[in-house]
Amino acid sequence: MQERALKVLEFNKVKDQLLDYVSSEVGRRKAEKIQPSTDYETVVRLQEETDEAATVLRIKGNIPLGGIFDIKPHAKRAVIGGMLSPHELMQVASTVHASRQMKRFIQEFSEEENEIPILMAYSEEIIVLADLETSIRNAIDENGEVLDSASETLRSLRVQLRTREARVRERLESMIRSSNAQKMLSDAIITIRNDRFVIPVKQEYRGNYGGIIHDQSSSGQTLFIEPQSVVQLNNELQSIKVKEQQEIEKILIALSAYTSEFKAELETIVDVLAQIDFMFAKARYAKKIKGSKPKVNDEGRISLFKARHPLIPIDEVVANDIAIGDTYTSIVITGPNTGGKTVTLKTVGLCTLMAQAGLQIPALDGSEIAVFDAVYADIGDEQSIEQSLSTFSSHMVNIVDILEKAQYNSLVLFDELGAGTDPQEGAALAISILDEVNKRGTRVIATTHYPELKAYGYNREGVINASVEFDIETLSPTYKLLIGVPGRSNAFEISKRLGLKEDVINVARSYISADSSQVENMIASLEESRKQAEADREEANELLKDADRLHKDLQKQMAEYYTKKETLYEKSAVKANEIVEKAKQEAEQIIHDLRKMQIEKQAEVKEHELIEAKKRLSEAAPALKKKQSPERNADGKRKLTPGDEVKVLTFGQKGQLLEKSGDNEWHVQIGILKMKVEEKDLEFIKSPKKAETKPLATVKGKDYHVSLELDLRGERYENALMRVEKYIDDALLANYPRVSIIHGKGTGALRQGVQEYLRNHRSVKKIRFGEAGEGGTGVTVVEFK
Repeated sequence: MQERALKVLEFNKVKDQLLDYVSSEVGRRKAEKIQPSTDYETVVRLQEETDEAATVLRIKGNIPLGGIFDIKPHAKRAVIGGMLSPHELMQVASTVHASRQMKRFIQEFSEEENEIPILMAYSEEIIVLADLETSIRNAIDENGEVLDSASETLRSLRVQLRTREARVRERLESMIRSSNAQKMLSDAIITIRNDRFVIPVKQEYRGNYGGIIHDQSSSGQTLFIEPQSVVQLNNELQSIKVKEQQEIEKILIALSAYTSEFKAELETIVDVLAQIDFMFAKARYAKKIKGSKPKVNDEGRISLFKARHPLIPIDEVVANDIAIGDTYTSIVITGPNTGGKTVTLKTVGLCTLMAQAGLQIPALDGSEIAVFDAVYADIGDEQSIEQSLSTFSSHMVNIVDILEKAQYNSLVLFDELGAGTDPQEGAALAISILDEVNKRGTRVIATTHYPELKAYGYNREGVINASVEFDIETLSPTYKLLIGVPGRSNAFEISKRLGLKEDVINVARSYISADSSQVENMIASLEESRKQAEADREEANELLKDADRLHKDLQKQMAEYYTKKETLYEKSAVKANEIVEKAKQEAEQIIHDLRKMQIEKQAEVKEHELIEAKKRLSEAAPALKKKQSPERNADGKRKLTPGDEVKVLTFGQKGQLLEKSGDNEWHVQIGILKMKVEEKDLEFIKSPKKAETKPLATVKGKDYHVSLELDLRGERYENALMRVEKYIDDALLANYPRVSIIHGKGTGALRQGVQEYLRNHRSVKKIRFGEAGEGGTGVTVVEFK
């Protein structure tokens, strides 16, 4: 890839942003070397790596990437017999631990039926070195200190050290607590000089303690003296410290030798962790710029939807749709300066370089990028002082170089082509240069403010005009790219709004040739048509939003209806239970009274007493009010036909007959509801008019009946959720107790989205995965309330 193109398109700034998302030094070095690849297969693989890492981040939110160090130099030094420091050995243990954590994380993620083949392949390369990690951690703590438990000899030596130190301190403390200490000592403390315990003695009392002078204060008034009485104890202490250091070196040499046995495995671990860190740095960067995985082709076709320049803040940048390489191979963007033409040029170039480097691009899903052999860019105002070249000459040197190298599978970006010289000659050169690169089939995007190039797009096959919109009302660019519409001069309109007299503008218009005037009028007409089309589209979007709001309102009303229905059922059940309970109690009392009478009167119960008891039993039965059957009018017996308007007597609502479902049953449409109703509960109102059509909600054909399962395999995420929403509504209207949704296993993103929607649906009682015979985790079974 041409180094100059990387520089002018600011690929290095993207790289600098990427470095903010690496987790280790080895990952940073990997990211620092990132370069666009020109091999199609390599680019596809790099994009799949980034997308797989982005999938893991989307599901898990994070990944264990801490504690990774570049231990390759440590392993190499250990192999040649070098002794590693405790700190270096801890870095080895930490990196081995990080590799184990990563391997376990990847395997557990895969066991959750997530497809991550690239990470699984990396995981298999990691060799678990648990014994090496354990050996190091048993000997060295997190702070890089060798532990007492590293060996029995070291433990014994350190016990001796602590004992000797305690004796030395005890003897010195008795000295500083003596009655003369306050007079002879500068301070009542014990300190250390040259690894030996000493006390601070005033200069004039140096002979009172004897021993060895190790240091003095800056003023010379205080001497740090090792009293004669502790010299021997300090000597013994130093001897033990020497033995301790020898034992520590022995332990470190042994651990270093053990580490050297795994040099190849440790180097592989570092390489794998560096690659995984790099993958997830790209994924985190993609999340930051709201990037998406582009489709990749080797046919020179670019199609970007709402593409943004990644170095401009998201809340400031204007997104544009840009396409080239299908019906046309060249775009000529015309119009005045400061309109955003250069930003558009850089957006295409930078998105291409990012995609070929394996980075996701700041554009919507479905965008497509071609893999080019080379990207060439002549952008920016330059002067070469060293070569004594003007701006025009510097541009021409770059253009000459591009024309020598550009081939069929190249992307060429020209900014202000032909600028910096006489307008007529500059326009002629621009046309000639564009002809040359077009002849080779090269993909070209060029910006210019020469009006002569507006006609170029109409007269050349495979070339299309474009412009960046300018708002006359605000006298400022909108930065929206308009494909197919050439830029037009706004000088007269701007001058008029700024107060230039009308007669001066009219004189100026008279100097414009008729051809130029016709072209400007044509461009103005195209812009007007485009604005009208955009207005119509916005109106259609508003209507769609209104329909969506209406649909949600209806859903809410249906949910409230079902909730109210359930509440009424519950209240009715409670009331009925109370009535029945009361009747039972009354009946039991009557039976009790009869038995009592029978016992008291020795089975001689008179007839009028039995009649009285029977009457009381009848009165104890709960009295239910029967709903009166509504009266049918004279036309009620009329033969019904599809399309008739009827009254559903059981609901007291009007509806329309759809079709007969049995000998005595009809499908009836009542508002948004469809239901089966017996013919005896229908009352004819009127027949449909001849010109009248059936209700909008009527569905005919095989798709009318709601299936017990919904298959979402192969669907895009957004479309799948829309289908689920409609299907759940249909299933509820059909009064199904249970349905199945087939989403497949895949990456798990669709399954997660579907289940998240279902959990938040107020009519869903519970969800579960399918059994082995139902499709397993590729199917979600939904039970309604």
